[in-house]
Order: sequence, then C-alpha cells, then structure tokens
Amino acid sequence: MDRGGLVKKVFSYLKPYKWMAVVALSLMLVELLAELVQPLIIAKIIDDGIVVEDLNVIWFWGAVLLALAIFAFLSGVLNTYFSSHVAQSFAYDLRNALFSKIQSFSMATYLKFPTSGLITRLTSDVQQVQIILFMSLRIMIRAPLSVLLSLILVFFVNVKMAMFLLIGTPILLIFLYFIVKKGSLLFGEVQRRVDRVNRALQESLQVLYLVKAYMRNSYETEKFEQVAEDLKRDTMKALRTMELMMPVMTFVLNGSLLLALWFGAKEVMMNEAQVGELVAVVNYAMRITGNFAMFAFILNGFSRAKASSERMAEILMIEDGLENIEGNSSEEEMDDKGTIRFSSVSFAYPNRENKVLENITFEVGSGEKLAIMGATGAGKSTLLSLIPRFYEASEGDIFVNGRKIKDWSLKELRSVIGYVPQKALLFTGSIEENVKWGKRDATYDEITSATKKAQIHSAVERFPEKYATRVGQKGVNLSGGQKQRLSIARALIRKPEILILDDSTSALDVKTENKLWEALKESQATMLVVTQKVSTAQGADRILLLDEGRIAAIGTHDELLKTSELYKEIAMSQQEKVGEE
Repeated sequence: MDRGGLVKKVFSYLKPYKWMAVVALSLMLVELLAELVQPLIIAKIIDDGIVVEDLNVIWFWGAVLLALAIFAFLSGVLNTYFSSHVAQSFAYDLRNALFSKIQSFSMATYLKFPTSGLITRLTSDVQQVQIILFMSLRIMIRAPLSVLLSLILVFFVNVKMAMFLLIGTPILLIFLYFIVKKGSLLFGEVQRRVDRVNRALQESLQVLYLVKAYMRNSYETEKFEQVAEDLKRDTMKALRTMELMMPVMTFVLNGSLLLALWFGAKEVMMNEAQVGELVAVVNYAMRITGNFAMFAFILNGFSRAKASSERMAEILMIEDGLENIEGNSSEEEMDDKGTIRFSSVSFAYPNRENKVLENITFEVGSGEKLAIMGATGAGKSTLLSLIPRFYEASEGDIFVNGRKIKDWSLKELRSVIGYVPQKALLFTGSIEENVKWGKRDATYDEITSATKKAQIHSAVERFPEKYATRVGQKGVNLSGGQKQRLSIARALIRKPEILILDDSTSALDVKTENKLWEALKESQATMLVVTQKVSTAQGADRILLLDEGRIAAIGTHDELLKTSELYKEIAMSQQEKVGEE
C-alpha cells in the first residue's frame, strides 16, 4: 500500500467523531470569516468616516467591528472545546486499536518488532498525530484558508494591487511541496532513532543490578550517549531542513508586499485608489505573510505526523501472523483429558534455517509427570511453547486430549493449560491481584487453596498486609523463590488439566520443592517440567532427555542410568557437586 493509504488507515479512527470535527471546522470557519471582514470595515471607517469626518459612520461601523471581534472570540472558544474532544477521543481509540492489534500478534510476528519500537508507536507516534489533528481543527486549516480568502478579498478591494501580491505564490507552493516531502522522510528516521533510544534505556534498566555489580556505569553511559547523539543529529538535520521555509517565505512575501505598497502608493497619489483600499490591502497582506510564516510550524508538525502515521499503519495493516483466539471450537467430548502426544514434530524459528527441534515423538498420559532435561539450547523451552501454540510446528502434529491442537480454538486450548514461564513474571499490584490474574473471578478460598499448594501461603500470611501486600515492579520486594511460587499459584488457580513448568522451581530449596510436588499430586494434572536438577527429575514418572533438538532418551531415572550415557554423565556430575559441597 502507498503512503497515502497508510495515513488514511490511521485517520479512519476519526470516523466516529466526524460530525464533531465538522462542527469544530465550522466554528473555525465562522471565526475566520468574522476576522477577515474586519479589514473591509476598517477601510469603510477610514474612507466614509474619518476622511469625510462623519462620526455616525465611525460609531456605527466601530460597534459592528467590536461585535465581530466578540463573536470571533466565542467561536474560537467553542472550536477549542470540540477540537480537544475530537483529538483526545481519536488518540484514545487509536492507542487502544494498536494495543489490541499487538496483543493479537503471534509470537513470531511479535518478535519482528523491537519492544522499544512498539512502545514508541503507542506513545510518541500517537501523540504526534493527536497534536496535528487538534492543531488542524484549531489553526492548521485556518492558515491556508486565511491566505486563500485574504487573496480573494484583496481582489475585491483592488485588482491591480492584488496581482502584485500573487507574484510569489507559485514559487512558494512548489518550494513547500518539496520541503514537506523531504521532511516526512527525515522525521521518519527521527522516530526510528527514538525507538533506539528507548531500546537502549530499556535494556540498561533491565540489567541495572548487573551494571552496578560489574561497575559498567561509564560504559552504559557512553553507549546511551551514542544513540542519543544519533537522535540529536538526525533531529537537527530534519529541523534545519524545515527551517529553510522561514527565510525563503519571508523574502518572497516581503518582496511581494513591497511591490504592492509601491504600486498602491502611486495609485493613491494619482487618485486612482482610496487610502482605505491601501490600508485594507496592507492589512490582508500582513495576514497572508503571518499565516505563511505559520506554515513552517504547520508543515513541521505535518511531516512528523505523516511519518508517525506510516509507522502506526505498519502495525494496524498486519493481517498475517495473528492469533485467532476464538477459532473453531468443537462440542466433541474428549475422554483422554490431559493427554499430550507429539508425532514427528520439527520446528525452526521464522526466517531461520536451522531446526531447533527435529523429529520429536513421544506421549504423556493423563495425570503423568514428565521431566524434560537437556543442555542449554537443547530446545526444552521451545518444545513447551509449541503446546499452547505460541509457535506453530514446522512439521508433524501435536495432540492434546486426543485432538490436534490446530483443531482447537486458542481460547479453548489455553483454558486447559496452566503455564509457568522460565522467568517468574509478576505485575505491579497486590499479591491477591497477581494470583487472581490466572482466574479473574476466583474466590478468596480458591486463592488460598492455590497458594497453599504452591507453598507460598504461610509466607504471605507473615507479611503485615498479607494478601493485600503490594508487589513492586517485577516483584522486586520478593525473593526469587517467592516469585516462582506465586507464579505457580497463578497457574494452579486455573485448575488446569495440563500444567507446564519451565524450570520454575530453580530457586526453591529441596525441602520446599518436595512439599510442592507432594501437593501437586492432588491436582491430578498432567505435568511437563523442565528442570536442570536430577533430584527433581527423579521424582517424575518419566524423563525426556533432549540433545541438540533431538530426543536422546526417554524413560525413568533408573532406566536412563542404565541406557543413556548422557544422562549418566549429568547424574554423576551433580552427585560429585553435592559431594564436594
């Protein structure tokens, strides 16, 4: 789609407010007309009142002038009200549409965009377009209209003087066209630089503990200064280009005005024009000059908004790679609840040739606990991510409850799964709100039942505010083990048929972990547990050992000690480590 189509897509969110926008524009037009009539009245006061010393004409048209000024002021106030409402509502809808669209991305689509870029689109880019919309309804459309109508009215006053004012207009229009085109490209690059600044800031803050531990403050500062320098350089380049407008416009317009004044003065001296006409022409010429000067500001904002619109439309126009949450649900009864089967499954991440998983085939029975082990990069987390369809398998089929997961709606499939990611993620809010995040309508008894199974209830009870205790950003006021257990409670409150734990007990001591596994037996959920600890795997019904994306072995702890050299090496290394300790 061309750039015009991209901008049109963004401004389609203005449709619900089009009538309010029309009202705002009408009020702006009324305000403008009231102001543009004033030079004609001033000319009449001069020619028919002051020159001939007629006080009645002066008082009458003076009163009309005052009434028009008050009328223009009231129209301006109402225009501001409606313009603000339209701009704020439009920005609200657009920001929600962008957020909703991002939420619908598949993981593969999401990873195409840096997080910082998505944040910039939802904040800075939306704000740029919101500002330009408000300014358009308030003053931006007013400026070109004022120029156009002033030129028309000048012809009514004096055709010959009007012709001199028009001399520079074609030159300015051509110049402004090329400036806008260039400015749009430059401000697009500026917004991309803003993305990089946000990314650098985000990365630095996420690893703040590491930065301080390694004393890399200076290094991080230098790195940030470099991306900030790039932003400054590109912004200055864009602004310098746009600022060329002012001196060029001033020179051309002032030249035209001087010619009009020179000719007008001659006409007055020769009694071929009245003094009031010259005053009116000068008045209109000053309005034209002033509004053309505003074009620098207008086109600067327009170029930025155009670049921002194209970036947001890039998100809004995506149709492929979206998750269909509802999908095609089925009324089919399933007897194999909690069963999982992988049949010749292979997977490669988008735009990568190397397969992360290759020819994976295994089954997990209802209520069975399967431990998944392997070296870093063996594909353990990737394998788990295929079950709730965060990614689609490149080859083969995955079955849950005896049905291909492709035949489930995502909403239905994920409703039977409790997922605990490798990194414990908590939200700003209370402990109760974090646990209820897994089931919004959960009762207090359900919350405590889940936390008791997750072995976190007694710790919560020791907090002064108990379940109302506020969790800091990313759970900074909780220990690693507490965060992991709260994440597990959040999954358990869903009462899932399948519980996926991606190395989610790494921060727990042996005693707490054993209590957790004993409590989880009551849930009768099928469990897939990624772990690096042989002691954890030993308590599973079976162990799946991955090696470079392939199944190296599968069986019980005792079976693998006899049949798998790789598993034996892992077990021996951990025993030696325990012995040394």
